[in-house]
Amino acid sequence: MDSRVAQPGAGTAVRGARPSRRRPPPSGGGILGPDQGGAGRMTWYAVQVRPEESTRDAVAAWLVKHTGHAVEERTDGTLVSYALDRRAAEALGRDLRAVHGENLHPSHHAVPVTDWSTAWRSGLGPRRVGPITIVPTWLEYAAGADEQVIRIDPEMAFGSGEHGSTRAALALVVRHLRPGDRVLDFGSGSGILSIAAVRLGAGRAIGIEVDDDALPVSVANAERNGVPDRVTFFHGDAADLAPLLGPANMVVSNILRLVNIALLPEIRDALEPGGVAIFSGMEEREAEEFRAALAAADLHLLSETTDNGWWAVAAERK
Repeated sequence: MDSRVAQPGAGTAVRGARPSRRRPPPSGGGILGPDQGGAGRMTWYAVQVRPEESTRDAVAAWLVKHTGHAVEERTDGTLVSYALDRRAAEALGRDLRAVHGENLHPSHHAVPVTDWSTAWRSGLGPRRVGPITIVPTWLEYAAGADEQVIRIDPEMAFGSGEHGSTRAALALVVRHLRPGDRVLDFGSGSGILSIAAVRLGAGRAIGIEVDDDALPVSVANAERNGVPDRVTFFHGDAADLAPLLGPANMVVSNILRLVNIALLPEIRDALEPGGVAIFSGMEEREAEEFRAALAAADLHLLSETTDNGWWAVAAERK
């Protein structure tokens, strides 16, 4: 059985903002306007807004759902989305204010396509988490005897190992995975966590991703790491697919805090008794609220970790 993309149905966006995540502008869809561009396109338009901290997650989730694409969250709290032309950028700004209040002041500016061609690669290097070392495909790397190397080319998908939320999630996978586990990976992006799970001994990993640009990337990464027969990727919404793809021994969900909270019932139901859920994509300041949500969902905290300000937690279904 080959690693593949399965599309049981269209999904709604659940992937969200990540700080300082340089991602090429979207290829189309959502509100992106009539000019779909092509090889000759020279500019995109970045739409920026800086909401209050109390509404930032809601605004980010709205942008993801409204545009159908991931959102960049910068360290100062600014959210960045993209449009194909000036008219679409202006329309997105108007819609933001209409839905989330006139106190928002979105702005937009042209972004040359060449800014995004290969520059995003410059900051990426090998990253080790436990026995796993994540290495970009374009780098030479001599592995030690105690390392398992995973070669990843994230292209336009989230998940290079560079981001603290990915490393924090992987650290908990290393800690809690048991040989032969069946793993569901919500917001699988580049496929990095699914691939790592099977390399660590999982019997099977199933990734769910709403961003259709990410799916061929994840399949290619599974193939280059020698696990195409043990990893499958589905396109769709995690809330819709979890009941169909469970039960699992482990669920990994590296997405927005609000989406993680909304998915708690589906994640709990998708777990076997004694199964472990790992949640990441949250800042340390959000930990207390999420611990309370776990308790309310009858998921029992096992362990926590942080990486560069990002917090991840493992919890068990009794």
